[in-house]
Amino acid sequence: MALRKSGDPVRRSKVKLVLVAVIGSAVTLVGVALLALPGPGFLLVAGGLAILATQFTWARRPLRYAQHKAEQGVDEIAKSRWRTVFAVLCGLVPLAIGVVHLVGVELPLVERFMNTVVAVSLIVSGVFLVGLVVYARVSGGIHDDEGDVREDVPVDSPSGR
Repeated sequence: MALRKSGDPVRRSKVKLVLVAVIGSAVTLVGVALLALPGPGFLLVAGGLAILATQFTWARRPLRYAQHKAEQGVDEIAKSRWRTVFAVLCGLVPLAIGVVHLVGVELPLVERFMNTVVAVSLIVSGVFLVGLVVYARVSGGIHDDEGDVREDVPVDSPSGR
């Protein structure tokens, strides 16, 4: 019985499959946890699904659903000034709480839940949300009024189908 070399393509593909499964699942699970906790949960769920979709065809369907919902959110923000204002406020509040905590000011209502990791997560989430709102307003959204992908959205972007 001949032993396989460590560089065997079958063995490498199995190792890659296991690594993708472990990493993709871990990122997805952390994202699910961050949907309820402060942090960029939706982003991590989509990222985990994207990792899983490189090796597992079943992950492509929920990834497409997540992309569709993200595109809808961008379009909704682009359509309404009030939604834009509300979304910016929703991004600035956690950002400000995180910065205030890192500076050393105690906030009585949130202090017992705060630590440096939570503060940084709040800041990252706030910056991400404000950046997404700015993108949505500047770009005018992804879809035109009829629901088709706009002509000026690059075809190779995740939204350009």
